[in-house]
Amino acid sequence: MIYNERNTREEIVREAAKQIMMAARTAPKGKGVDIIEIAAVTGDDLLALARQMRESGEKRGMKFFLRDAGNVEESDAVILIGTRRQPLGLNCAYCGYKTCDENPAENPCAINSIDVGIAIGSACSKAADMRIDSRVMFSAGATAQEMDLLPGCNQVIALALSVSSKSPFFDRKPQTPKP
Repeated sequence: MIYNERNTREEIVREAAKQIMMAARTAPKGKGVDIIEIAAVTGDDLLALARQMRESGEKRGMKFFLRDAGNVEESDAVILIGTRRQPLGLNCAYCGYKTCDENPAENPCAINSIDVGIAIGSACSKAADMRIDSRVMFSAGATAQEMDLLPGCNQVIALALSVSSKSPFFDRKPQTPKP
């Protein structure tokens, strides 16, 4: 049997996304407390994310959301990594408050934020190991959070994945809103 890569790419990227999510899951967590949520977005849901990114960019007045939406449309998958808020009682003051008890509920726990960053780093590393082009995107993560794609998460960062001849994540040009 002969398998042409072009005909199996979608399946291959889905399998790679699972491994990338596993790398994010096994990343170290503050005090060993796992409050990270991870999901992959593909197909029609990926296009819905890109459409919503354009709307969010227009509302926020942030043109880079428009550019990033184009990148998401060109992606094969987007990994979402988020965290629920759970202060860990370290009283580290990284959040700007002396103690965890002083940190208001609407303010994130810095250790939770660090956990998301470490998980993103592990995910990027795994994507690189598999020679998959990737781009970390605040814009796609913030939009996914607006869409409640990771329910209960108050910090979401996205990792767009592409398997193509040329990475869509380099030589990116700013886009302007359509009249």
